Amino acid sequence: MRAMIANAGLDRDIAIDSAGTGAWHVGEPADERASAVARARGYSLSSRARQFKRKDFDRFDYILAMDRSNRRELHRQAPGRAARQKVYLFRTFDPEVRGDADVPDPYYGGARGFEDVFDMCERACRGLLLHISTEHSLDLPRSF
Repeated sequence: MRAMIANAGLDRDIAIDSAGTGAWHVGEPADERASAVARARGYSLSSRARQFKRKDFDRFDYILAMDRSNRRELHRQAPGRAARQKVYLFRTFDPEVRGDADVPDPYYGGARGFEDVFDMCERACRGLLLHISTEHSLDLPRSF
């Protein structure tokens, strides 16, 4: 998503961050298999894992959950209705998906697991950026 935002020239308009609902990997870098797939696609996964905080509801307009279980947890943490309405399943923005679809855990997807998940995430990121640009009147380059 960072690369798409930067390539669209919107890195001053859109702020993003990543966090998990649990504390299992706080402070750790991305999984090496994910990093390898990212590098092969020209991306850098340089951030460290952090846990989602309740104040994130105030910081961000969109809170994206990778699966329904995490969406339930985010709804549980939400301080009210307005915060719950910020929570979306990430693949809601994937044009190849209808209805509620989870991003599967790539750890159990065999040799192609990380590749498949990156494909899903790239489509969802593109769809999300199109949605944000429309909803917030941001201009995307014609090449997007």
